[in-house]
Amino acid sequence: MAIEKQTTVVLYPSLGVGHLNPMVELAKVLLRRGVAVVIAVVDSPGAMGRLAAANPGITFRHLPVPPTTGSDHYSHPLMRTIDVLRAANPALRGFLRALPAVDALVLDMFCTDALDVAAELGVPAYFFTSVLADLAVMLHLPYIFPAAPLKDMPETALRFPGVPAIRAMDMATTVQDGGSDIAGARLRQCARMPEARGFLVNSFDWLEARALKALRCGLCTPDRPTPPVYCIGPLVLPATGGGSERHACLAWLDTQPDRSVVLLSFGSMGIFPAAQLREIARRLENSGHRFVWVVRNPPEHPCESLEPDMEALLPGGFLDRTRERGMVVMNWAPQMEVLQHDAVGTFVTRCGWNSALEGIVSGVPMRMNKVHMVEEMKVGVVVEGYEEELVKAEELEAKVRLVMESEEGKELRERLVMAREMAVDALKEGGSSDVALDEFLEGL
Repeated sequence: MAIEKQTTVVLYPSLGVGHLNPMVELAKVLLRRGVAVVIAVVDSPGAMGRLAAANPGITFRHLPVPPTTGSDHYSHPLMRTIDVLRAANPALRGFLRALPAVDALVLDMFCTDALDVAAELGVPAYFFTSVLADLAVMLHLPYIFPAAPLKDMPETALRFPGVPAIRAMDMATTVQDGGSDIAGARLRQCARMPEARGFLVNSFDWLEARALKALRCGLCTPDRPTPPVYCIGPLVLPATGGGSERHACLAWLDTQPDRSVVLLSFGSMGIFPAAQLREIARRLENSGHRFVWVVRNPPEHPCESLEPDMEALLPGGFLDRTRERGMVVMNWAPQMEVLQHDAVGTFVTRCGWNSALEGIVSGVPMRMNKVHMVEEMKVGVVVEGYEEELVKAEELEAKVRLVMESEEGKELRERLVMAREMAVDALKEGGSSDVALDEFLEGL
């Protein structure tokens, strides 16, 4: 699509690299359309520097924010995030005013306070969200949120337009106690989201057709118009390690049969207590399947930055007994490269959407605890016990066997192949995501 004058879009992520990375992928797509992109970053200066060096076409700007009170002041960690982003409004306002022109401000879903800045300056504001179904839930939640705390009614089914019924216990922990500060803050944020000009969503039409229809029919915000929804995904990190030296796990995968390896990788938030690590190790060993397992230090470890002591964390002799068919990786592996390797047959993950999309575009079945992924998209299976303190070893082994050995697992893999093909089609010229991005840019 030809753009007569260069459009300038400012992207504004929430705190943390997990929110910054998807914005960088969005920036790359916009750059390819001739759009000038600036990413305004409140924290993560180290990550910002690395990403800026790797993406010279994107302009990064660090926004100075006054220090907030100590962590003991907050009832929930997310309250600090909300507080910091609110305190960043003056810096964001000054930054936007200093730019020659801004055609759009694209916000992370936690950056709702920036709507005030956008309205004051007359800049169209859009939200960039992940799952369509989550967007449907967030927009409708203020309308149906019960008076009783969700934590006191765990099995109660909550019903939202376009998505399967969700048990109260499966809702976000931030809204489990309706009387808490964080629940009130999240509900206020959800209620403000329709103030935006529209929603850019890191998903694609085929994957979440029912949620998309509900949103476009206005079912999620019955008393006000729902802003336009643009499905422009899947946007995922490229399968490149960023250097000339391949990770050791990739060389190990080269020696394994096709679709024979289970990948266990839980992202930056996937930190488990030592007891859970031992349960995982027990059933990996008993399952008999090949595996690559990314292990991080448990939360009780005094210093998370140190490399895990595998001998101390895992059952005695585990590493020696599984050396021929498994590889334990400390802290990090190039997940997208691993997922796209022919040897990987299934993916055990927490439910972060970045990892979920990587699994989908790689055509690798997933085991996860997310209602949308299992019941609606049918691209994963549930590992039971996630709501308890410990997922039992027997349950993990059973689900690994289900996906790797059963007829149900075969059907799941076949659906993932279809999902992968549909994801590729969506991004092609004339595909649904390509067209949606055109519509967004034309709307500017």
